[in-house]
Amino acid sequence: MPQRAWSQKRERQYKHIKQSLIEEGHSESEAEEIAARTVNKERARHGEAKEASRTSTKDISSGRRGGLRSHGGPKGRTYKQLYAEAQSKGIKGRSKMTKAELEEKLKRS
Repeated sequence: MPQRAWSQKRERQYKHIKQSLIEEGHSESEAEEIAARTVNKERARHGEAKEASRTSTKDISSGRRGGLRSHGGPKGRTYKQLYAEAQSKGIKGRSKMTKAELEEKLKRS
């Protein structure tokens, strides 16, 4: 999904973000969309885009925000995301845990 208007720096940024999202368990299409939106927001913040929304230019940067607003809904993070975090923290018995158990264990760790 890289754009012709993107510089080489933005192309590298897009690929890096997309790869990171895929490694976190996002689907390819979802990772492409998030990466493109992130790169476009950064372009708008740095005056590289022809048009920019107010939130793109006035809001905190997507890199600094780091998902502060994500997964705030009633269901929270997905089982897959919780499992990946438990795996990275080395929590034993995670494969037999439910989503609620993973959430509780991660809160305590």
